[in-house]
Formats: sequence, structure tokens, C-alpha cells
Amino acid sequence: MDLNTPYVSLRTFRKSNEPVDTPVWFAATNAKTLYVFSAGNAGKVKRIRNSPESEISPCDWKGNGTDSWTKCKAYLVSNEQEQLIAYQALNNKYGWQMKILDFFSGISGKIKQRAVIQLKLD
Repeated sequence: MDLNTPYVSLRTFRKSNEPVDTPVWFAATNAKTLYVFSAGNAGKVKRIRNSPESEISPCDWKGNGTDSWTKCKAYLVSNEQEQLIAYQALNNKYGWQMKILDFFSGISGKIKQRAVIQLKLD
């Protein structure tokens, strides 16, 4: 999988096994570990709490172009040190875009409600 693509579609699964695809920003710390952030109350976070089974595929910002899926496991990151590593990787990748998003999320208070998700590729 190309780790330089700007977006991946994160596929999580409902309890009924129905897939739900969401385009997300991601950053890699190595070839097998990626990080994503999300609103803490988002559906994907709830689904990950139910099951870590997930898949990812390169896509555009609308989620189009998902032809090949890579299996992975998704975990919610609670360790503050690991969260800092994730945010550093995301800031390195997205630069000013991430800084602007963080600024407005900080003003609204939503930055404190974020969840960091670790994706471990199979």
C-alpha cells in the first residue's frame, strides 16, 4: 500500500458484519503501523470498540477509488505518549492543514474529545 497517499478509506464492521467505509487522514510511523484520529463519539470508534477487525484502501477525499483492501486491526490509543507520537506523525504529513484543523478544534473544545486510532497492518 502507498503510504504517501493523502487519504485511506477505513472499513469497520457493524455487529451485523455490514461494512462501513470512511475516508480518513492517516500517518505511518512504520510500514505496519498507521494512525488516524476521529471524534471520540464517531460511529467508527464505537465499531472499533466492538471489534478490531478492519480494512483500509487508498482513496480520494470522497472515499472513491477503493479497489484493493488491506486487512488490519484497529485499536483505540489511550496511552498519552503514543497519542503524541501519532499527532507528531500526522503533523509531519499534513503540516499547515493539520495545524489549522487543530486550531479550530481547540477553539471549539472538540480537540479534547478526539480519539486516536492505531491501525496494525496484517
